Amino acid sequence: MNPLKWGEFSIIALMAQREIMEAPPVAFAPPVAFAKLAALELALGSAIRGKAEVLRLSLVCLLSRGHLLIEDVPGVGKTTLAQALARSVDCGFHRLQFTSDMLPSDVVGVTIYNAHAEAFEFKQGPIFTNFLLADEINRTTPKTQSALLEAMNERQVTIDGHSHVLPTPFMVIATQNPVEHHGTYPLPESQLDRFLMRLRIGYPDAASERDILRNFAESGPAFERVLSADDILQLQAMVHRVVVDESLVDYMLAIVEKTRTHDSLALGVSPRGSQALYRAAQALALVEGRDYAIPDDIKRLAGPIFAHRVVVNARAALAQRRGDLGDRIIDDILSQIDVPL
Repeated sequence: MNPLKWGEFSIIALMAQREIMEAPPVAFAPPVAFAKLAALELALGSAIRGKAEVLRLSLVCLLSRGHLLIEDVPGVGKTTLAQALARSVDCGFHRLQFTSDMLPSDVVGVTIYNAHAEAFEFKQGPIFTNFLLADEINRTTPKTQSALLEAMNERQVTIDGHSHVLPTPFMVIATQNPVEHHGTYPLPESQLDRFLMRLRIGYPDAASERDILRNFAESGPAFERVLSADDILQLQAMVHRVVVDESLVDYMLAIVEKTRTHDSLALGVSPRGSQALYRAAQALALVEGRDYAIPDDIKRLAGPIFAHRVVVNARAALAQRRGDLGDRIIDDILSQIDVPL
């Protein structure tokens, strides 16, 4: 990655709803920032073999202040990727294994009566951490799934009329099995929309799977902490200084508008989704060593950011019956829109 002239950056004011805040001072010089990003990507690559694009997009999600949903069949490394991303940063980390009998209080905490103090005390739940791994989130009931909504959108939880602010940085990394599997509760659109990105890992190629077999360890991969919480906050601040040309904004809006009028879609992308694409394009440019976004950033990100937000209508769903139909429709929309030069 090449050094940048940091003085050429302009400050981008567009941020997600309820995330408007003054960016902390940027202490990193660009070469130092890129070295830290490269070290983090290398640490992730030691845990997940042969999935460079998935690892890079996971890093983009983190720098975009977003939440990540990893969906795939069992055994391909969903939980390993989530743990690698969380444990490579020197921050708080909690893992929750979601089950059908889990209650909302098991996630956010509960207020109990302290007989010695003769007062009610709030006991924090696992959500009070920097990285929350919500493993198999679609195994639990919608009531418990909804306990994450306020935390994911506003970085706080409200219990018994009192709001409790969550630590920063804060990121939910959720895994789920495809809805075709038995014993799952599909996430509602309101919660899917709060995940900045949905990724599918897929099966490894033959060479990568051979490497996995040769290097298998009973104790599992060892995760080296390569960044601190302050490092993440400073890198996130740098994202908002990446330049996005007006022609690229028009390109994003054209894609979003097409999702709202497409014949095969009953529900298009929301303004939250367009903001997510904007932030992620800035983050991807930063990860790749640029101080400006390019059209290819948007094309690479449109599927992972938009496919889980759109709702396919019944006619298209019955005609094709494919789990990746949303991705295919987004690809079709991209092919219909002129790329800015």
